[in-house]
Amino acid sequence: MLGPEVPYMSAIGALMYLANCTRPDIAFATNLLARYSSSPTRRHWNGIKHIFRYLQGTIEFGLYYSRNPEVGLVGFADAGYLSDPHKARSQTGYVFTYGGTAISGVPKNKLWLQRLQIMRKSLLSMKHVESVYG
Repeated sequence: MLGPEVPYMSAIGALMYLANCTRPDIAFATNLLARYSSSPTRRHWNGIKHIFRYLQGTIEFGLYYSRNPEVGLVGFADAGYLSDPHKARSQTGYVFTYGGTAISGVPKNKLWLQRLQIMRKSLLSMKHVESVYG
């Protein structure tokens, strides 16, 4: 167990703010660590420090909102049956985009978010082909 000298709750609060406002890529890990807020251990604190190191290495990432977005709300969702074997829980992930920018969501994991980005790029390239040759 961590003592009161470790700012675990403050770190979780800061990470949740980032996950909700500008960095949805850390939402899964942050929410996972927030489950242990009542009795965090050194392992959980190391997880928080790992997220902060990731953020420092990817400081150029974030949400981008263009001035003239293509209008349209698009949603993606995924679920994994019993994907948390320790507690026998299923986990889900979703993301909603408006004008090509994520406005809401909880990614299931990093790999799922990468697949979503690849799928979005292929959809945009298909739209481009349709607009040129359609």
